[in-house]
Amino acid sequence: MSQIRKKNSSDGETKPRTSFINIFFKSSKRRPSKDESRKKSNGIEVADFQPSDDTQKTENILDTAEPPTSEMELGSRMEKNEQFLQKLGRKAVSKCLDLNNCRLTTEDVAEVVALLPLLPDLEKLDISWNDLVGGTLQSVTQRMHLISQLKVLRLGSCRLTTDDVQALGVALDAIPELEELNLSWNSKVGGNLPLILQKVQEGSKIQTLELVDCDLTPEDGAFMGQLLPIMQNLEVLDLSINRNIGSSLHSIAQGLKSTSNLKVLKLHSCGLSQKSVRILDAAFSYLCELRKLDLSCNKELGGGFEDSSAPLAVLGHLEVLNLHQCSLTADDVVSLTQVIPLLSSLQELDLSANKKMGGSSENLLSRLRFLPALKSLLLNNCALQSETFTALAEASAHLALEVFDLSWNKCVGGNLKLLLESLKCSESLQVLRLSSCSLVTEDVALLASLIQTGHLAKLQKLILSYNDSICDAGWAIFCQNVWFLKELTELDISLRPSTARDCGQWFGHLLCAVTKLPKITDIGMKRWILPAAQQEELEHFHQDHRRGIHFELGEFQE
Repeated sequence: MSQIRKKNSSDGETKPRTSFINIFFKSSKRRPSKDESRKKSNGIEVADFQPSDDTQKTENILDTAEPPTSEMELGSRMEKNEQFLQKLGRKAVSKCLDLNNCRLTTEDVAEVVALLPLLPDLEKLDISWNDLVGGTLQSVTQRMHLISQLKVLRLGSCRLTTDDVQALGVALDAIPELEELNLSWNSKVGGNLPLILQKVQEGSKIQTLELVDCDLTPEDGAFMGQLLPIMQNLEVLDLSINRNIGSSLHSIAQGLKSTSNLKVLKLHSCGLSQKSVRILDAAFSYLCELRKLDLSCNKELGGGFEDSSAPLAVLGHLEVLNLHQCSLTADDVVSLTQVIPLLSSLQELDLSANKKMGGSSENLLSRLRFLPALKSLLLNNCALQSETFTALAEASAHLALEVFDLSWNKCVGGNLKLLLESLKCSESLQVLRLSSCSLVTEDVALLASLIQTGHLAKLQKLILSYNDSICDAGWAIFCQNVWFLKELTELDISLRPSTARDCGQWFGHLLCAVTKLPKITDIGMKRWILPAAQQEELEHFHQDHRRGIHFELGEFQE
């Protein structure tokens, strides 16, 4: 997985120095030497682990890591720490220190450590997406006893070392109030999970545990199965993108039977197989509170639902079901047809990228009308056929969808009128994705007519990209009417990567429409070529309308 890193700016007004000092000066007086006694009782000792060279370097610059001894020293240190936070573009909050994606250096980590004695009431510490934290975390964990009220600890994508994760395992004993722990995207967690969570005790307050893409081993999975019965308060468990834990799913499922408070279970891309459906189904009857289930991107799962008489049927409170890219078979669809309509609380359903269900899902899609709470329906790249699309169009008339994705289903082209008839009654649709649907000129003309009559008034995102068969006349009709969508923020009419075309006269209509769309920010027009005259039109538009509207034209410009 990738993360787009954005540099935080410290421009703008800053808080008065006194307000920052007062916030922390009051909180620092609340707690006497109780922290020292907690340190002793938990046995947190620096000598437990041999520091690496980077950690030793960090230790050498921690000249302000101990609690201040005088008000003058406190004030001086507050001033330095305020400057530190301003440099990172962050504000001081007494119970929250959020340094997520701040490009922290080794020296910055040392300053974070220096802050800890001033934050005895800190409840949230987030230093995720800072690569250079790796190798220096021990300097933080050695002082966890100073923030014993911590409830949220996020260390995602910090390139933690083996020494870091082992030290963290010892330090967790010093923060008994912890409710959320995120160690995602740290590969060294894999193989070391028992060392990290060894201090978790019966009655643990942890409610959220996220271990996404941590390179967990089958042994880690088995350990997790043993740990889950201890975590009675667990509500969110995310083990996604750990492809080796599928073989230990039986142990995990056994543990899940003891987590009756679990509300979210994510096993996206975990190497699950056909047998996994039956193994999980045995645990589902114990998860009465489960609201969100993600089994997506487990390509070997296909065929597993047909072996279970009523998979998922016991999840009466389920609100989100994600079976995206699970290689569902025709028999799977038959089995799910009996169950999904019974999930009356379902709000989001994702069946995308299951191409084998295209010709066998007519009954399933027609029964979606029995899901009154359904708000999001994702069916992109499902190889839908005319009969299944007709059944879907008829069922959608009974739904109050907010998100509807039919992209990459070629059968929509030339048949969009079936869906538009149903959408006439829609007053809630906010996102409509019809990318690469082989739409023709008549389709966009009918869509324009529907828009003109005031329907789809709440639409915020409209994706019509990769529909190269629409002629200039069709785009002209569409652009002349798109201004009726006053809530629209994003429009995409890009061409396929293999295509390049000159913009027609409709581009002028589009610019005119944009001036009447108060919320529009992004217009995708990749591979449309603007001749010199139209480039000049666009320049004049930007000069006259300084609203920061981004036209993404991409390559092939003259």
